[in-house]
Amino acid sequence: MSVTTQVPKDFDAENADNFEDIEKQFAVKAVQQMATYWAILEKVPGSKLRLTKMDDDIFEHLKRDFPEFDPAEPINEDEMKSKTGKERWRTFMMAYDKKIDDYNFGTLLRASPKTEYGEKETIFVPRMQFYAVEIARNRAGLNDWIYEEAEKERRKAKGNTQGSSSSSSA
Repeated sequence: MSVTTQVPKDFDAENADNFEDIEKQFAVKAVQQMATYWAILEKVPGSKLRLTKMDDDIFEHLKRDFPEFDPAEPINEDEMKSKTGKERWRTFMMAYDKKIDDYNFGTLLRASPKTEYGEKETIFVPRMQFYAVEIARNRAGLNDWIYEEAEKERRKAKGNTQGSSSSSSA
């Protein structure tokens, strides 16, 4: 079943109320996407992960349009969101307008591949920037540490479970 909503003819988007509940819903969706991505990285090495059907094209496009981009380096948010940075990224992202779902939806991106998500370590970006950066990081193996750390924790937890069950029967 499809529901179609008509926008009133006199609706002025520039002067419309900013509904706090809508903003909260966007924030919840961005946080859910962040948590899902982290959980996947804990279960699969990033170097073996595909984020979209177009990973190869996105990666090549990123290298072509941003040859200076180094996925191992922290992102300079001021540079990314400067007038020039915004124009470059907008041009890059528009290539995916009809190809990637929610390509411009707000998403959380770690500023550095060496850190976990955190208030000071996270940047709010359009989804295509997230894909471009994370695909490059995954190709370089920069997110594999997340899986490796989770594996250590799993082994440690498994060892603790086995050790406690054998000692309780003694």
